[in-house]
Amino acid sequence: MTNLAALSLFTLLVLGLVALELRVARRPRHFTFREAVLAAVIWIALALVFDVGVYFWRGPQPALEFFTGYVLELSLSLDNVFVFALTFTYAAVPPEEQHRVLFWGILGALVMRSVFIAAGVELVGHFRWTLALLGVFLVVSGFSLFRKQEKTIHPERNPLLKLARKMFPVTETYEGASFFVRRNGHLFATPLFLVLVMVETTDVLLAVDSIPAVLGVTNDSFIVFTSNIFAVLGLRALYFVVARALLKFRYLHAGIALVLVFMGTKMAGARFFQVPTWASLSVICAIVATAILVSLARGPAVSKKAVGSKQ
Repeated sequence: MTNLAALSLFTLLVLGLVALELRVARRPRHFTFREAVLAAVIWIALALVFDVGVYFWRGPQPALEFFTGYVLELSLSLDNVFVFALTFTYAAVPPEEQHRVLFWGILGALVMRSVFIAAGVELVGHFRWTLALLGVFLVVSGFSLFRKQEKTIHPERNPLLKLARKMFPVTETYEGASFFVRRNGHLFATPLFLVLVMVETTDVLLAVDSIPAVLGVTNDSFIVFTSNIFAVLGLRALYFVVARALLKFRYLHAGIALVLVFMGTKMAGARFFQVPTWASLSVICAIVATAILVSLARGPAVSKKAVGSKQ
């Protein structure tokens, strides 16, 4: 089976899973912690089962590359989860509407990431020197993230949010699960739509770091695409499991920054030294685990200012 045929089958599988989730997202509800854990376990199990299939179809090295890419994307996705939590806190999104926002936001992210991945793989495949350039970009991004002491939300600086406000009048309150409502023949956006814009743009910006990072593991379009998509599909469940806990992990962003610096260094120096995939996986796991353990040992340091206020 060719990569194109495999990607087509995988896309059909993803569309089927998304269709099932759509039935859930249409009904406003507050997910319990047990339901979120179950959903997260199911998504992780599906990724592992898929990896077993890759092992028997493509061999042990592609299977290891998929698993490494998946773990890397999950690790970097923790930053998404943290920002989503801050966004929902800032906008006071009702708990029963958060799943709906995440569903549509991440659905849009799947489309955008597919475009980024295709462009990145094509670019690296034709111009190998771009791998080193992407590596330097990741190192700079990592140091930039490392210097930030607190995550802050500034929706007023989001250009797409400004554009949305110019295009549509916005209601003063949430209108249930609706993104748009009609009043006196005029179309109004609701605050829930503005939150969706924030979630969507946040994921796109973070994808600028995560996709070059997974290209440091492999430039196999099938492995890059599937590992990235599986990580994104499980992001909703991951949010409901760890969102509040992540606010207590004061060193997690430093850990993610180190992961970006490590992957960037690996990519930039690919012409001079090779880091085995298993070694990359070990370093990524060690960095994230250490950041979490140190955070738990030192205690939380997230201020109310970091979460944001409506004043």
